Amino acid sequence: MTTSSTSGTGTAGTADAAATTKTTSTTSITSITSTTVAPVTSSELLAVVASRELAARRTVFAGIGLPTLATELAHLTVAPEIEVVYESGVCGAHPSHLPETIADAVLITGAEAVLSMPTLFGCVLQGGHIDVGFLGAAQIDRWGNLNTSVIGDWDSPSVRLPGSGGGVEVMANSREVFVVMRRHSPRSFTDALDFCTTPGPDRALAEGIRPLGIGVTRVITELGILARAGIGEELRLVAVHPGVTVEQVRAATGWDLKVADTVTTVPSPTAAELRLLRDDVDPDRVYLR
Repeated sequence: MTTSSTSGTGTAGTADAAATTKTTSTTSITSITSTTVAPVTSSELLAVVASRELAARRTVFAGIGLPTLATELAHLTVAPEIEVVYESGVCGAHPSHLPETIADAVLITGAEAVLSMPTLFGCVLQGGHIDVGFLGAAQIDRWGNLNTSVIGDWDSPSVRLPGSGGGVEVMANSREVFVVMRRHSPRSFTDALDFCTTPGPDRALAEGIRPLGIGVTRVITELGILARAGIGEELRLVAVHPGVTVEQVRAATGWDLKVADTVTTVPSPTAAELRLLRDDVDPDRVYLR
């Protein structure tokens, strides 16, 4: 692998991982593995599907974890010219292997540029140079607001998460935001967040703040894909994975989920995509655990 990799945005992969157990259960997705030798894990499914959403995108501010895998796979498949910006200030990295954190030295060698934090956030993000902000979260609501701070009461939470990192700036200034969620349940897809760490543009506008971007446009989950066109729209179900029904997705969502007029079935990961992911992107199983 000789491509750019991830950002260490605290909200991206770490909050999702902290809020859920790190499992790679194959029981719910074995129906899509007929073309492969090894069963497809949930991490592989999410990474493959998310990577396809990056087709024709040029600049991505991506976080550690699943966004890392998706971005690297996209570089090898649908988006060969993709450039990733990291919260640590590294732009256009060409690491020999996946970094474990944004401070991993492998990101620096061969990078196109290393910027100071004020330059990164003040010029690159606020300058409107990011096509896609790629984040993760512990909770999301129908408008695309994210929680990566606490599960439960603020003063006595059941789970304390990493917090914002650069998530607020990524949400406000990227042209659009993709979110990848390991679990699709009423607790994660909730009508009311336990805490709003990263407000989307609808909530920001209600507070008198006008962001540059249109907020969350895609949410990739273990059940399917939710989407919205931009400000003023709720997330709605547009696609399901093979073997998943619309009723299952609605039952796993904590609000009255809207459904597109036509709900498509997501194509299963191909043998070629899985080989690239397993052998080229993450052969050391940094994130494919």
